[in-house]
Amino acid sequence: MINLAAALAEPLQHGFMRNAFAAIILVGLICGVIGVFVILRGLAFMGDAIAHAIFPGVVISYVIGGSFLVGAIIAAMVVSLAVGVVTQSGLLRNDTAIGVFFVGAFALGVAIISTQRSYARDVTSLLFGSILGVSHQDLLLTAVVGGIVLLAIWLFRRELVAISFDRTFARTHGLNLWGWDQFFLLLLALTIVISLQTVGNILVLAMLVTPAATARMITVRLAPMAAVSGLIGIASGVCGLYASYYLGVSSGASIVLVATAIFIVVFLFAPRSGAITTRVARRLHFPHPERDTFRDEETAGMQV
Repeated sequence: MINLAAALAEPLQHGFMRNAFAAIILVGLICGVIGVFVILRGLAFMGDAIAHAIFPGVVISYVIGGSFLVGAIIAAMVVSLAVGVVTQSGLLRNDTAIGVFFVGAFALGVAIISTQRSYARDVTSLLFGSILGVSHQDLLLTAVVGGIVLLAIWLFRRELVAISFDRTFARTHGLNLWGWDQFFLLLLALTIVISLQTVGNILVLAMLVTPAATARMITVRLAPMAAVSGLIGIASGVCGLYASYYLGVSSGASIVLVATAIFIVVFLFAPRSGAITTRVARRLHFPHPERDTFRDEETAGMQV
């Protein structure tokens, strides 16, 4: 017991590790909450695309010495607006426009940064994260932007739920679907931007999708799902960071692997929907009313 306590306390003796733990707790919570809306709306591809779309903004900011947050937000807004304009014509589907613009934006970022002599190390940190380099200023920025994202989700939760589950109802009640979609994409872009330094451009999608997908198998109610997803995001981040410290592996990769392991365990052993638990229940010829209730609630629709 003493050895365990010492092992848990040892990383916290370093200032950079305390910053890293604080950063991953914030990112895990924020990604977990907004990730619920991402998976329920089927926007996992959109999350990945935005992560690529903000790359040129980050690169340009790096080249001119500006704020990567501002550059990333501008890039995300420009590309998402371009997608919205093109799809408004009705000639192209939304996923087609996303594939064209977002991959093109990522290629633009690669082209710009390849002109820089000392780009290799900087690209690596952008793609895979550099959580051990989080400063107090980065931590403050993450907390402020993350707080804005969570506050916006709370204040406009009814509108976000309406456009997520019943767009016809939302339209008949006067909601501008295109405008609210752009608003949600902006929140998603902000979340991805503040997650870049912790898990990187490539792995941020896992923090958005995996905890939320895990929570989806535990509960079908929206508020508990968001809470569970946030807790899973935090637990994945903390455990992954400890694993990275003691095993000497990439922090972003270890965090994502822990999140994936939690997903697999829940998929297999969740009380109401686990692949193994439900099969064992059938083999024992026991009724499984909880699973039936789970399906009934799911078909009845989400509740806030």
